[in-house]
Amino acid sequence: MHWINKLERKYGRYAVKNLISYIIGLNALVFFLSYLDIDRVMSTLVLDPALVLRGQVWRLVTYLFIPPTFSLIWIIFALYFYYLVGANLEHEWGAFKFNLYYLLGMAGTTVAAFITGAGMTGVYLNLSLFLAFAHVFPDFQLLLFFVLPVKVKYLGWLNWAFLGYTVIVSPLPYKAAAIAAVANFFIFFGRDLVRTIKLRRQVQQNRKRFFSEIEKARRGR
Repeated sequence: MHWINKLERKYGRYAVKNLISYIIGLNALVFFLSYLDIDRVMSTLVLDPALVLRGQVWRLVTYLFIPPTFSLIWIIFALYFYYLVGANLEHEWGAFKFNLYYLLGMAGTTVAAFITGAGMTGVYLNLSLFLAFAHVFPDFQLLLFFVLPVKVKYLGWLNWAFLGYTVIVSPLPYKAAAIAAVANFFIFFGRDLVRTIKLRRQVQQNRKRFFSEIEKARRGR
């Protein structure tokens, strides 16, 4: 991530520290406001390209504040989980890189919305945060159903399967949103993934060559 390091040296002082805390706080505020009129709140905040072009530019940001759930029971766990993911990523990367990752996800979501003309929320952007968390902290354990310990890398694989299913069978707006919102993941980790694939391929080739030599030696006796 050489180019990211260069950007950080130049613009790092502008990074917003504890960004995820502000986002979660506004999610909580919108959640409580939704009890007044959930339909009006949603229609006012969602990223709607047509309305943005009519001057409602706040929608380019406010869709991030739409809660992942409107269940009073689950909202606490959902927001705590997002905080856990975001805070750990920022602690690992620093504020600038976390800001950049989030902004790239926002840019991808915005591009997908304007290409398809569909209204969008931050669902897939939040998913991209979890995918990054699962990649950086693969052995971090979560209590599934508050009982069963599961490493996040396995949950990450399930989410990749969900994304693949979305891309294959869902309507175009969902395909575009899923692909665009996780583009930040490949921007950040694409080189590492390619390197890992090459390394595994080399290991397999070496293993195959090793056993081939053993087989030749055995036959030559």
